[in-house]
Amino acid sequence: MKTKSKVLLDEWIGRLAVNILNIFARILGKILGINHSFDKIPERIVVCKFLGMGSIIQTTPLLQTLRKSFPRAQIYFVTAKANEALLKKTHCINEVWCIDDRNISGILSSTWKLLRKLWKKKADLYIDLETYSYYSTAIATLSLSRNRLGFYRAERNIRLGVYTHMMFFNPRAPIAESYLQMGRLVGCREIETGLFPYKVSDKDRESCIKITGELNPDNTTRYIVINPNASDLRVERRWPLENFASLISRLSHEFPKLNFYLIGSKSEYEWVEELNQMITDGVRDKVFNTAGKFTLGELFALISGASLTVTNDTGPMHISFSLKKPTVCLFGPASPSQYGQNPYAFGLYKNIYCSPCVHEFLTPPCKGDNQCMKLISVEEVELLTKRLLHDEFISPPEFPAFPQQFALANGLTTLGLVERS
Repeated sequence: MKTKSKVLLDEWIGRLAVNILNIFARILGKILGINHSFDKIPERIVVCKFLGMGSIIQTTPLLQTLRKSFPRAQIYFVTAKANEALLKKTHCINEVWCIDDRNISGILSSTWKLLRKLWKKKADLYIDLETYSYYSTAIATLSLSRNRLGFYRAERNIRLGVYTHMMFFNPRAPIAESYLQMGRLVGCREIETGLFPYKVSDKDRESCIKITGELNPDNTTRYIVINPNASDLRVERRWPLENFASLISRLSHEFPKLNFYLIGSKSEYEWVEELNQMITDGVRDKVFNTAGKFTLGELFALISGASLTVTNDTGPMHISFSLKKPTVCLFGPASPSQYGQNPYAFGLYKNIYCSPCVHEFLTPPCKGDNQCMKLISVEEVELLTKRLLHDEFISPPEFPAFPQQFALANGLTTLGLVERS
């Protein structure tokens, strides 16, 4: 099922469900008088993030922080089926519970199974990291968890009644810090800010070498990974294919022994192949379309062996961050201040008037004419990539003059908590 179809269902059915749950939650809250303080150490914690591989990688500082703060707790992660393989590589959680969102029948049956697990485990703490989803809000409410945490946005204010605590969502803050603010709220004081240190298994590395060897017998040559894709959550994040083709041609002339691996999912094969066909004859034997050929573990192995990654703002960018690879990041609909805060990120962003729009519109104001991406020139991407390939030292972005504050001076009160009215 397309992401936009899910969003429309969420708007019509999810909103109605949350309105009804809002009434019942407020009434039962008054009758039962449950203590929602964080005095009791949680024994069972549920963290929920359904969409976005990159966003899920950005949850790993929070997951590690929760594990460090509550070492005896059982931590469960609720997500879409597509993210299961990634989360099973994230060893600071105990179990992954999935929703099959490929079609309506899958959503209904997997939702019922998920609710049964939630009722059986009786979580002390449910942390919902979705910022817009009414479906996610309904699941959090129906979990019957003692404390339910969610993000507050004014246009979704009906969600305020069904969570026990809500945190202001700041779209200007790094996304990992927004997630960590939930950890601070529940009492975590030793904060882990780094992404989870994913390891590439020998099996995945050997399998990756075998696949690249079939495509390219000279697979010992230095290479870079090119990711021209972006999920249907916001396809406007794509840099034009002709720009990628021109970049590859220019880099090939500067580095004649350099190979290029184009990556993507099986569903993105045709888009990646369109780029592949744009490559000029003198360069084409150095460019390989691997879309749909790798498992997630093999993709990790490919990126880990690259000299660097050139990518739009999407999942593989965050994989590259987590593997500590230099990453040329192309930003447009989303701001690098939110998704590009990483010492291995070398971002390009034009900051035009209508950007960032990703948190405000389902269909962006440009209606697909993504000038925020088109204005990023081939020349500036080429210059940045060449400097990294030549191993020239480029310092990471400087911290702002006034670093962001997350708690009051005594460190005991987390800033941004939104109270029920």
